[in-house]
Amino acid sequence: MTPAEELLTWYRRQGRDLPWRKTRDPYRILVSETMLQQTQVERVIPFYERFLLHLPTAADCAAADTETLHRLWQGLGYPSRVERLAAACRIIVHERQGKWPRSAEELQTLPGLGPYTSAAVATFAFAAVTPVVDTNIARVYTRRDGLPLPIDRKALQQ
Repeated sequence: MTPAEELLTWYRRQGRDLPWRKTRDPYRILVSETMLQQTQVERVIPFYERFLLHLPTAADCAAADTETLHRLWQGLGYPSRVERLAAACRIIVHERQGKWPRSAEELQTLPGLGPYTSAAVATFAFAAVTPVVDTNIARVYTRRDGLPLPIDRKALQQ
């Protein structure tokens, strides 16, 4: 069994049912990935649902004022995340006429999207073949393959 097959088998048995796994909407995926930065999954779920109830589209997020954004984000911490999320939405809505970049490289040009978040959006929204490597995935592979720490993320992605 290949490493990918091993991981998929484990996921089918152990994976959690999370609301953002039921969509291919790049905005909803970006909202979840932004909220999940430095925040535990169980804490994010109610914020994710409430945020999307009030701002269901990238256009809604782009049009929201700072007070609304901060009110919906309050309790998650790191309010600069929601400011970067809204800035990315404004670029998509106003400069790109609502068209989302489809590759991780293009997505990474948006505010707040680093290598992991851009790879996650490209993969989960657009089925791009891009490695989505976060700390947890890196830890699994370093332990399985006996790789040294600290983790060389570029080598791991290859």
